[in-house]
This record gives sequence, C-alpha cells and structure tokens, in this order.
Amino acid sequence: MTLRYGIIGTGMMGCEHIRNLVGIDDIAIVAIADPNEEPREWALKACGDRFSPRVHADYQDILGADDIDALVIASPNYTHIDVMRDVFKTDKHVMLEKPMCTTLEDAIELDASAQSHKGLVWVGLEYRYISTISSLIQHLPEVGEVKMCAIREHRFPFLKKVGDWNRFNRNTGGTLVEKCCHFFDLMNQVVPGNPKRVLASGAQSVNHLDEEYNGEVPDILDNAYVIVEYDSGARAMLDLCMFAEGSRHEQNIAVTGDVGKVETTVPGDELYISKRDKGFRSKGEAVPITLDPRVKHTGMHHGSSFLEHIEFIEAIKDGTPAKVTTHDGLMSVLVGLAGQQAIESGEPVDIASLLHQ
Repeated sequence: MTLRYGIIGTGMMGCEHIRNLVGIDDIAIVAIADPNEEPREWALKACGDRFSPRVHADYQDILGADDIDALVIASPNYTHIDVMRDVFKTDKHVMLEKPMCTTLEDAIELDASAQSHKGLVWVGLEYRYISTISSLIQHLPEVGEVKMCAIREHRFPFLKKVGDWNRFNRNTGGTLVEKCCHFFDLMNQVVPGNPKRVLASGAQSVNHLDEEYNGEVPDILDNAYVIVEYDSGARAMLDLCMFAEGSRHEQNIAVTGDVGKVETTVPGDELYISKRDKGFRSKGEAVPITLDPRVKHTGMHHGSSFLEHIEFIEAIKDGTPAKVTTHDGLMSVLVGLAGQQAIESGEPVDIASLLHQ
C-alpha cells in the first residue's frame, strides 16, 4: 500500500517534511499547495527526482482530491484553525505542525472536532522523537517518582520565514507557544499530574529590535524563565535564551525523582543517570545513545521528524490511534499561553481559571 500525501504550506517546515518523506518507502507526494511562488519552487526542489507533485496556490484545490490519503499542514501558525476546519469536512489523515493553534479557544475547538474526525489527526511535536529525549523517557522509572524537570534552551534567534509572519505574537501565539510548546509537551509527559499554575518572567531584550515591518517593530520574546506547577506537587522549569548562539548544547534536560536523576542534551549522544543511594558526591553512569537505525534523514531535528512520519504511517496502516494527539497539542499550547499571560500581567496564572475565561 502506497500512502499518498498532500503538503499544505511549503515554507521551511513544509520542505523539511518533504525531505524526510523522500527517504521513506511506499509513500508518494502527489500534490503541494502554497499561496507563494517561491515556496512552491522550494518544494519541487526538495522533491528531487522522487516525486512530481501537482502544484497549487490554494490548498482548497487538494482537499477533495481522491488520490490523497494524508495531509501535512505546515502553513503559518495562525492559519491552522481555518485549514483544519476545512480538513474536518473530509476524512483525510493529518499531520498538523506545532503549535496546534495560536489561541486557547481555537485549540479547544480543534481538539473537540478531532474526536469525531474519521481520519487520524497527529500533532507534529517531534521533539519527543529526538534520540536522547526518547531515551530519557524510557529511563524515567530509574529516578523514582518525578519531582522536578528542568529544561534549558540557549540558542540562535528566530529564523526568517516567508512574509516575516513569525515576528509578531498575533501570528505565532507568542514565543512560549511557537517555540516552547515542544518543551511544555515534554514536561507534561514526564511530570506526574496535570499543570496547575504557571509563573513566568521574560522580555524582548536583544533580538529583532532593529527590524521594522510595515511600520511595526517585532514584539516576540527572546528570553524567559517559566515555572510550571503540577497538581501532583511536582514542578518544571524552562530557561530560554534566544541570543546565545555559541552555547555548547542547544538544550539541556534534567529530570529528578526521589531516588535519582537523569540528564541529557540536544544535540547529544548520551544520558547521565545518577542515584541517591550511592552516597555523597557519588558518580553516576553515562549511557551511550545511538541514532535509531530507521532514520535515513536527520534533517533539522536530529532525525525526529523522520521517526514521526514512520510512526504516523504505521498508525494509519494499522488503524491505531495517534501517539501525539490533539489533546497533547492543546495542553502544550495551554501552558505556553499561560506563560505569555503571566509575563504580560506580572502575576501567576491559574490553569483552571484560564480554561474557564
């Protein structure tokens, strides 16, 4: 069985999906859609000799096509809800890029609509498929009951995107939604319980202040500290800096339980596991991590997007549920929006109150 894809949105991430799909057997990209000519040309180049898709300016032209089984939606964040409203009129399978939506109202609507959709709806939170991260998750039982999770991302500024849409909160949902939904998704996986309260401090201190688009200066955060408290009593923290290009590791992740700790990096090739019962200042154990042998294209996300598609395809063929659900997408957006609001207000944000606004 050949799974036939249509790609909606062929900018940076749309083309990244195409490059991953080029390395996967038994699939075909039969159509692409993007309103801009240059991204359409990028997509055809990414297809190489493997695929010769039909090219459309309007995604509506491919929604009803009988020769498309699955869609990848990689259009700008703020368009996701409208595109998905149209997709829900079909029965096609969907890989929807993160963040799922830019507002809580839209995310709740999308999650509810997905429950009755005949096709699979999978949210592209590929971070959990990075080899060091997936290994960390597998080793969680060794730390006992998780009490704390700390994630540090010190990296480069936001990249340029078509039309510079990612320079403004109204288009992205804000930095803590656009960029950090991956981290909040990871926190929600490894920390017991549900997020209860979010405290945050952040600013736009360095990046994009000398840029102007139609008379507007970008308003996206470039640094933040975010604390997420869970109803289990555990807590998680994000330390974000987007003007730290020279960092040794882009991300450091540490999860600590009542009997031990596991830590790793992205990029990286090992976990470090330590136990409390080994005594004061005892050394832990380094566990080597290798890339999943299924990966044929590492791309921009260390092979995680390739594995994401492999499992998406397997779920479609086996008739099994999505492993990354719209509820996961909703919760990752919810924590990000709470963080944005906490920074704007200078006050902690109660998750329950945010849900009932």
